Amino acid sequence: MVSGKTSKRSRSSRTKVVQQKATPWGLIAAVVVVALFAGAVFGYAFMRNEENQAQADAMAPFTPSAQNQDPSTQITGVEVLPFEGGVHVDGATQVAYTHSPPMGGAHDYAWAACNGVVYPEAVRSENMVHSLEHGTVWITYNPDQVSGEALDTLRSKVEGQPYTMLSPYPGLDRPISLQSWGHQLKLDDANDPRIDQFITALRLNQYQHPEPGASCNEANGFSQDSPPAFAPPPAPGTPGAYPETLQAQQAPAAGS
Repeated sequence: MVSGKTSKRSRSSRTKVVQQKATPWGLIAAVVVVALFAGAVFGYAFMRNEENQAQADAMAPFTPSAQNQDPSTQITGVEVLPFEGGVHVDGATQVAYTHSPPMGGAHDYAWAACNGVVYPEAVRSENMVHSLEHGTVWITYNPDQVSGEALDTLRSKVEGQPYTMLSPYPGLDRPISLQSWGHQLKLDDANDPRIDQFITALRLNQYQHPEPGASCNEANGFSQDSPPAFAPPPAPGTPGAYPETLQAQQAPAAGS
């Protein structure tokens, strides 16, 4: 016969077993996963912040300021020439530019759309030069020499970027050429660090282009989707061609 004491001990033991809780391994695993994810996100953000800071530090010497109005002079290979602004021609007139691609001078009344625009075909130079007057950086490339990854690299520097445009330029004497108003840099490699330096130094640099605050949106009849076609510029002095500068227009003809 089972005693009363034994029966009580058995019931007590069973009660303790029932009252024991299972270890919440699922919850623990979820907490660990969340912690690891948070750590990964924090680590990635920290690394990106470090990279961005390093990039900002690298570009600091090329950032324009009142004390450093033309940082492009520190970039090897940049050509700088003065051009007066506000000299316009109509859509039927070609300008006899002295540089190819042009980097300033007389231009069409209508500027080319230039807010991160990648033109698949070459565009009339007179419209593109007007955009330079507004503070744009115009990246050009020789379509016979630049394609594939190199072209993708150039696109990545333009797409989504205000006051920046890209177009092929037939007959270009180097693979790549960058233009800002009165500035030009010719290069061979799409990964050349001078591209970013040039853009930082001159895009919307209020000290270096004639019309700070001017628009880059479509206007005056220019169509981004159907822009005026490129035509090789006439040589300086060609009859019927408009001179690049007022000085050239006012200069006496040879032999006069």
